[in-house]
Amino acid sequence: MTMDIAGEVILAALALRVFGRDTVVLLRRLAAAGVRAGISEMRRDLSEGPKGVHQEGQA
Repeated sequence: MTMDIAGEVILAALALRVFGRDTVVLLRRLAAAGVRAGISEMRRDLSEGPKGVHQEGQA
């Protein structure tokens, strides 16, 4: 292992130690936002129904 590679590994380990927890929290929040957006999209599609077809009780 050369000194350059060792320095990069130590820098990466230090960055992971410092920012690791924040990164995990950020990724979890992004995943939750994606799930909420997907659920909202599914609900919107289900409530609209097929285009051009009247649902029961509608004139």
